[in-house]
Amino acid sequence: MAALLYRQGRACARHHWIVIGLWLVLAVVIVVVAKSAGSQTSDNLSLPGTGSTQSQDLLSSKLPDQAYGSNPVVVHTDKGKLTDATRKKAIEDSVTALGKVPGVIKATDPLKGSKNPGLSKDGQTAYISVFLSEGPGDLTEKDAQKVVDGSKPARDAGLGTATGGYVGKAVSKPSTESSEVVGLTAAVIILLLAFGTATAMALPIVTAVLGLAVSLSVIGLLGHAMEVPSVGATLATMIGLGVGIDYALFLVTRHKLQLGDGMEMGESIARAAATAGGAVAFAGGTVVIALVSLAFAGIPLVSALGYTAAVAVAVAVAAATTLLPALLGALGPRINSLRVQLGKTHPDDHQPHGWRRWAGGVAKRPATSIIVAVAVLAVLALPVLNLHLGVADVGASPKDTQQRKAYDMLTDGFGVGQNGPLLIAAQLGSPAKADQKNLDTLDDQQKQIDQQQQQAEAQGLPPDQAKQKTASQQQKLDDQKKQAESPATDTRLTGLSSAVAKAPGIKSVSPPALDKKADTAVFTAIATTAPSDRATETTVRNLRDSAIPKEVKGSDVKAYVGGQTAGYIDLADRISDKLPSIIAIVVGLSFIVLLLAFRSLLMPLKAGICNLLSVAAAYGVVTFVFQEGHGATLIGLDGATPIASFVPLLMFAILFGLSMDYEVFLLTQIKEHYDESGDARQAVIDGLASTGRVITSAALIMVFVFSSFILNGDPVVKQFGVGLAVAIAIDATLVRCLLVPAIMVSLGEASWWLPRWLARALPEISIEGEAFFAERDRREADAAPA
Repeated sequence: MAALLYRQGRACARHHWIVIGLWLVLAVVIVVVAKSAGSQTSDNLSLPGTGSTQSQDLLSSKLPDQAYGSNPVVVHTDKGKLTDATRKKAIEDSVTALGKVPGVIKATDPLKGSKNPGLSKDGQTAYISVFLSEGPGDLTEKDAQKVVDGSKPARDAGLGTATGGYVGKAVSKPSTESSEVVGLTAAVIILLLAFGTATAMALPIVTAVLGLAVSLSVIGLLGHAMEVPSVGATLATMIGLGVGIDYALFLVTRHKLQLGDGMEMGESIARAAATAGGAVAFAGGTVVIALVSLAFAGIPLVSALGYTAAVAVAVAVAAATTLLPALLGALGPRINSLRVQLGKTHPDDHQPHGWRRWAGGVAKRPATSIIVAVAVLAVLALPVLNLHLGVADVGASPKDTQQRKAYDMLTDGFGVGQNGPLLIAAQLGSPAKADQKNLDTLDDQQKQIDQQQQQAEAQGLPPDQAKQKTASQQQKLDDQKKQAESPATDTRLTGLSSAVAKAPGIKSVSPPALDKKADTAVFTAIATTAPSDRATETTVRNLRDSAIPKEVKGSDVKAYVGGQTAGYIDLADRISDKLPSIIAIVVGLSFIVLLLAFRSLLMPLKAGICNLLSVAAAYGVVTFVFQEGHGATLIGLDGATPIASFVPLLMFAILFGLSMDYEVFLLTQIKEHYDESGDARQAVIDGLASTGRVITSAALIMVFVFSSFILNGDPVVKQFGVGLAVAIAIDATLVRCLLVPAIMVSLGEASWWLPRWLARALPEISIEGEAFFAERDRREADAAPA
């Protein structure tokens, strides 16, 4: 790979304007195409074999208008009641307008019917149930906005409105611009401190931003071919911006050091592309492998998030190894212009005495260093023992978003459980029929009314007056007959509905809706607790494991608990089952990659253990802040909030991959010094002294980039921001600069031990091309005149 990257780097530097032009054309074309195609995301919770997916599949085939549940358009007034004539008319007009929106199957009037099913007890809040032909995987933001606009008549009448469900979510995506600005500003300052020139500082920023524009556009286009989660672009922005700047930092640092040693400009760019670029390609490849391996979980949402983040990393590697050498070639010697000095000494004059003293101290007391590092990591990781994978809660979203407004209105008017309706889908072995026993009872009542009328006539009353005497009873009985003649009164359905209604944690149950063949039914159950509450999980499990099986036992009915809340519960369960195997797969693949790279058996083992410790510490901090709520208000939350089930899984893959970045850069330097001197202890000191400054600078940039996304209103993005920032900070300090060197000093020569039989079997791989450059330099020396 070194030979390829060397030739590529030299060619990019020599033909720099062509390469820069191609990158700009690529970026402009793909951004324009992506913008014209529009954005489409999908938070697909489909998980084959789970109750929520079985429910959705059944409804999709039999009751498609009910398959995705309803989207509530909530209407509220602070004065008077919604049943007042003017307000009632505004709601009716909104229902009519919503019914005309493309994709809307039906919109139900909350004030229609004697019981006003969608009206709160105080009469001030109501919700229009909107059913769409498009599910959350197909609904575009543009189409969702049309539904939101459909409630305009109610707004024009002075009523407060908000849209919930997956429609509300589609139009409630928090902006990330402020996070990107903060992250880039911090990166600019750190790069100025690291390089000391504004020109050198600009290179990683330009490379990362251009690469990010390309990767986000690619992800946007992928959204039309595959299901890309709504948080996918934000996660890719975090990763792409962080690694894009870091990878460029490593190359520019190597280039400046080589220029300082007197190397010719073109040769320096080519060598930086081959050496540091080789490490970047190797490290980036490790990150991509870790992210793509998430596909083994068999969870569409998680796999898609892994793919989108992998796209950002792959583009960052491509930009660092092609665009950056071209920019270096265009800049030439001006890389040292616009000199800036923010500290006491300029970075170009800096000597790594501080890092050498630190490395010497660690090497002098390795046992103490190991104990201190492990103790701190253990304390940070302790809360992970209480980690619970929860359900995403709209109640933690920014209060100015559509979905949060709808959530709060529904909570105030109907109770918090209204925000997470459970869909109970039932499949009947034979078509539902009206309850004949009930009809017989009503027939008996009809006979009694007829007898009363006949008796009144016998007493001398005219027929009209006799009929009038029993009119109210007859009207009531007629209504009961109409309802009783419906297949929904089938005893199998009424029994199931009653069993669900009586189950602990259920507040109410709606009447069932049936398909045309009357062999499939669905009804909605409202829990007493919030969708994110653990009590709701208990309610769902009780319905599935006890209440429903007990009721349908021995019958021809199959019933499933579905809906978005049940879907997220199933997702958490599936991730809990898959997390250990994914951890094993990622660790195993990383072990093999490092074994091939460094030809050592203990180094990959040590790297895996250290990375697991840093990930556990990050999990502990996320649990402490979000699940337990300590300091949650400081990051813009109202209090404790559930940890989204897919966050730990994604965090593991990302962090394990990024940790390998720093591991590779540190170990390549230590290995190089060890090969030169043969002194394992001194090689650790020299390797840490030469890489400590650049690794901490790179980590600091990553920490600020990730931390800046805490400003994002989405609690899931905040969890990623906190978790990734903490993990990188821990990895670059406690792990990479304390624990790893201490362990390597303790192991001594054994650090590089490899059984002979394995050494013969493994191919020779050089990350930074030491063998290639040794052979090349030898040939040049032989060709030089004596």
